[in-house]
Amino acid sequence: MTNVYFPEEMVRTDDLYFVCYMIERIARQLKQPEKYVANAMGHDELAKKLSLADVLHSGNPLAVASDWIDEYQLKEGSYDVTKVDSNLCPKIPTPTQMGKVYKRLVLSTIQQDEDFADAILRVYNHPICETIDNYNCSAYYEPSPYITRSYYARGF
Repeated sequence: MTNVYFPEEMVRTDDLYFVCYMIERIARQLKQPEKYVANAMGHDELAKKLSLADVLHSGNPLAVASDWIDEYQLKEGSYDVTKVDSNLCPKIPTPTQMGKVYKRLVLSTIQQDEDFADAILRVYNHPICETIDNYNCSAYYEPSPYITRSYYARGF
């Protein structure tokens, strides 16, 4: 994907990871599904954040999250992904871990006519995210090729 501010530069996979991580962090903070955050931002704003990620990642993630919440007027919800059965999930994956899961899913399913922003919106709006984000099952912990096959099969 080409950087929207500097067309001679490409957005890197590390930039994709940062945006996926921030989507996860904000979604957890607001108790919203990740697709709420991604959809509220939309394609053009995601493309801008992807293009700025190499600078944004050096800032305080709490401040970046707060800025994005204000900028996109994101509201609190009641979807608490961290509310799990401790017998089934003794350790909840961190936002950084889930950012990596989603980055790999975006990269493994990206289509030829898509940029990273398109792929983020497609992936986060796919029904499989409900399973991946259910930490009472092990879907988030499965190897990336298995998650990708499950994505195409529309379930685990």
